[in-house]
Amino acid sequence: MERRIDRQPSVLRSLDWWTIGIYLCLLAFGWISVCGASFSFGDTDIFSLSSRSGMQIIWIGTSIVLGFVLLMLDDRFYDTFAYVLFAAMLLLLFVTIFNPHQIKGSRSWLVLGPLRLQPAEFAKFATALAIAKFMSTYGFDIHRWKHLFAAAAFIFLPMLFIIGQRETGSALVYLSFFLMLYREGMPGSFLFTGVAMVIYFVVGIKYEQVFLWDTPTSIGKFVVLLLVQIFTAVMVQVYCNDKKKTWLMITYAICTTLIFLLFSEFVIPFDIVWVQLMISAGVIGYVLYCGLSTRINNYFFIALFAIGSIVFFYSADFVLNNVMEPHQRVRINVLLGLDEDLSGAGYNVHQSEIAIGSGGLQGKGFLNGTQTKLKFVPEQDTDFIFCTVGEEEGFMGSAGVLLLFLALILRLVYLAERQPFKFGRIYGYCVLSVFLFHVFINVGMVLGLTPVIGIPLPFFSYGGSSLWGFTFLLFIFLRIDAGRNLIRA
Repeated sequence: MERRIDRQPSVLRSLDWWTIGIYLCLLAFGWISVCGASFSFGDTDIFSLSSRSGMQIIWIGTSIVLGFVLLMLDDRFYDTFAYVLFAAMLLLLFVTIFNPHQIKGSRSWLVLGPLRLQPAEFAKFATALAIAKFMSTYGFDIHRWKHLFAAAAFIFLPMLFIIGQRETGSALVYLSFFLMLYREGMPGSFLFTGVAMVIYFVVGIKYEQVFLWDTPTSIGKFVVLLLVQIFTAVMVQVYCNDKKKTWLMITYAICTTLIFLLFSEFVIPFDIVWVQLMISAGVIGYVLYCGLSTRINNYFFIALFAIGSIVFFYSADFVLNNVMEPHQRVRINVLLGLDEDLSGAGYNVHQSEIAIGSGGLQGKGFLNGTQTKLKFVPEQDTDFIFCTVGEEEGFMGSAGVLLLFLALILRLVYLAERQPFKFGRIYGYCVLSVFLFHVFINVGMVLGLTPVIGIPLPFFSYGGSSLWGFTFLLFIFLRIDAGRNLIRA
């Protein structure tokens, strides 16, 4: 049985045309950027199909047609066949692992004659649909561990297959779905744990070889262990509502550390890290004691957080030096400022920063960028295309592009929040999370603020797979939103 609140003569009248307008503007500016990035002095025809700018017109045209087809499908199609699409994409990702064609060391591309497709780009919308389908089923409760882990499995399964294709950057994009889980009620402790791990890694690795005063104490290890103790104490206040125990642990940790630090500085120099480990063990033991005496489970989870933090910190250095590929290790060291390597791993970012800086306020003008025309920036029409915007359009053009992306993000938040059904809201926040991750990481790596993981800038980077993949994500959501007034009983 179906009932409509409003008459819907056609899908077109119910569409959010503001979002479509932003989409078209991004496509237009993206094509201009591809022209600027791929154009060489002496070229006579930017519309030729033998040029990248000409081929991008084909990708843009087919994307618009694809978007129209997606809008013409019934919105119930995406709900009904969510699991089927997800299973098909998983199979495609698995098959791609054994793909004999390698492109820059990655097996993530399927080569079909002159056409090259990257299944990981299309698996994003299928994963978003499957998660939305699962989380919108009757009885789902994100606060139940088995339901939360099952939802996380939808994220990690495609990630594992993509990592098997040696495409780590594309796999990391799927972590953005955890932002949606947080919106849907995932405990904030998970998000806090993720942020804490990043802090441990950056501080520990960056300052590992820097020593505290005249002692043999590594500042990186010292600060990280002190943070573990403080974070643990604060979590007792937040999750157990016991301010007295919190201040007791903080006072114990800081005072004991200060006493031994002064002893090491003025009496006998020794490594304070060993004292920090004993203090951490004392804090963890006290938290476990509180849990046993009060029978409050949150104490045990806090103790698990502290133990996991220490294990993660000490394993991070091993992973960096023994597990990661050499080029990945060098990129992280360059990002943290441990290595310069301007002619190697840091070359892309260095040249990109030069290109953006040379654009000034208003830029050098369309097709007048010297850094990009002389091909100083590798991958300047794909992963590093934002440097072309900065060089040719300057600060004003770059700010305009970022404002367009901000408008798209804010519009997606508005559309997701107005969905009458959980399925539409969850899928909308999945789309929002993917776009936010891509824009933040891509622009950040071009500016040298985030690691270079090789992901495209939505609607700007050259290529059909990414453009089609983002079109799938966006227009499926627009079609679901267009059917929001249809209430099914």
